[in-house]
Amino acid sequence: MTDIHPHPSLAAARALLEAAQLPTADLTPDHCEHFFYQGPLAAPTGLVGLELFGDVALLRSLAVSPTAQGSGMGSALLEHAEDYARSARVKTLYLLTTTAEEFFDRRGYARTAREAAPTAIRTTREFAGICPASSAFMSKPL
Repeated sequence: MTDIHPHPSLAAARALLEAAQLPTADLTPDHCEHFFYQGPLAAPTGLVGLELFGDVALLRSLAVSPTAQGSGMGSALLEHAEDYARSARVKTLYLLTTTAEEFFDRRGYARTAREAAPTAIRTTREFAGICPASSAFMSKPL
């Protein structure tokens, strides 16, 4: 497994996320401050990002290229993001998913009522409109 690196380029992050059919409409260079990747900088094979809001955070954009799926890269990236969030004093991670609920369930995330989302999470573009209302909303205490 290759090392996990911080700060992918915005173009490379968008390319991998678009290939995985994940949202990119709201991504800015500032987001990449809390994004991590594996593989080459110009063409990452795995990516994960966080949006930090004090003691809560939105886990977003976990993607692994088809050639690396099943290698443990997704789990390694998720663990890295969780460790990073802990070091930033995040107490609870939240996420929205339409395709990976089982993956996150196996890693300690549980379905959470959307109404229970903290205001900081509720007002993100992902929660407020980019992700469909049918998305599973999940959380994990750290």
